[in-house]
Amino acid sequence: MRGGFSVSDRYGREAVDVTIDSGGVALRAHLALPPPTSGGPGIVRHGLIVCHGFPPGARTAAKAGLTYPQLADRLAADAGWAVLTFNFRGAGESPGNFSLGGWLEDVRAAIDFLPTVAKIDGVWLAGFSTGGSLALCAAGEDERVRGVAAFAASADFDDWAADPKRFLEHAREIGVVRNRPFPEDVDAWGRELREIRPLSLIGKIPPRPVLLVHGSDDEVVPLMDARALADAADGEVELRVVTGAGHRLRHDPRAVAVLLGWLDRQHL
Repeated sequence: MRGGFSVSDRYGREAVDVTIDSGGVALRAHLALPPPTSGGPGIVRHGLIVCHGFPPGARTAAKAGLTYPQLADRLAADAGWAVLTFNFRGAGESPGNFSLGGWLEDVRAAIDFLPTVAKIDGVWLAGFSTGGSLALCAAGEDERVRGVAAFAASADFDDWAADPKRFLEHAREIGVVRNRPFPEDVDAWGRELREIRPLSLIGKIPPRPVLLVHGSDDEVVPLMDARALADAADGEVELRVVTGAGHRLRHDPRAVAVLLGWLDRQHL
């Protein structure tokens, strides 16, 4: 595998640590492959890219996406897909500094990358929180994406855009902006927070399948965001509300079960 090494995951299958080049930023990534089947090593599978969310608090950037390799392993084992997950720039072990446009570029780079390291017949996206919002944006812009599942996704980033300089300081505290000279143009950095809008792009995805999953008690992104996204796609989405769930759906087994069921239906 390019830029990586093979290891054995806890399911006894091959898992590979790889590096994705995103505009010169080397993103750390993890590729999980399903168990061998009777079809042999040349079998073509579906490919899924899983995107993590924005770190939740001060100095948490280094731990962003920490459990996503395990999620990729689980999805590969249970769904039989090739599953790629990665750290956005400025998060986890990936270098660089956060910008919303940069993170969207990272999703695009992953879409380009997955077919080069796994024999797949198409790319689907799944994302949580900010990762879900950007997955919707990427799918709206790129018809190669055959479907998208977004969990606890914001309809827009207007809260961040309301005071870009304050949000920039917040990003520094979290650790996703690591270099003091960055960004060179604060105004341009802030404009991306207003201009990148899942609400404006989700309508371009159908008839490709869209799954929206939201917790009824989400304390970070209100349920109304999911309903607004569904309305923007003229209702041509599957909206699932997880009763009593908060924002961190990655750690809710019910949400993971919904994702697995949705992946299974993509074979139909």
